[in-house]
Amino acid sequence: MATVSPAAAAAGVAAGERGATSIADRVVAKIAARAAREALRRQSPQARTQAHATVTVHRREDRRHFGEARVRIAVELGYPSDIGAQCRVVRRHVTERVEALASMDVPEVAVEVERLHSPLEERTGRGRVR
Repeated sequence: MATVSPAAAAAGVAAGERGATSIADRVVAKIAARAAREALRRQSPQARTQAHATVTVHRREDRRHFGEARVRIAVELGYPSDIGAQCRVVRRHVTERVEALASMDVPEVAVEVERLHSPLEERTGRGRVR
């Protein structure tokens, strides 16, 4: 009995019958959150940055892409700073990384500023600055 290599066996099976690769929503969320943290660290390396993401993925039958990801990112930023510019950088970097690493289209990245950190807050040890 002759053995058949996996590549030769796959060559005889139609593409639609071989199976499919899918990327879990939580994996896309981790990619997006990490990309947001990377973008914020580039902006201000000494600042403490936190980000978490929720993702909605819409699957498609297109074989070149794994679907469409709509991303919502919550970030913590230093203050005072240019909040709009930081959000734009996060939005752009998250879009690039998800498209590159997950082969998904990213038509929407919503950035929510969850908290602002003041340097005065860190020095005094209090939670509120007036």
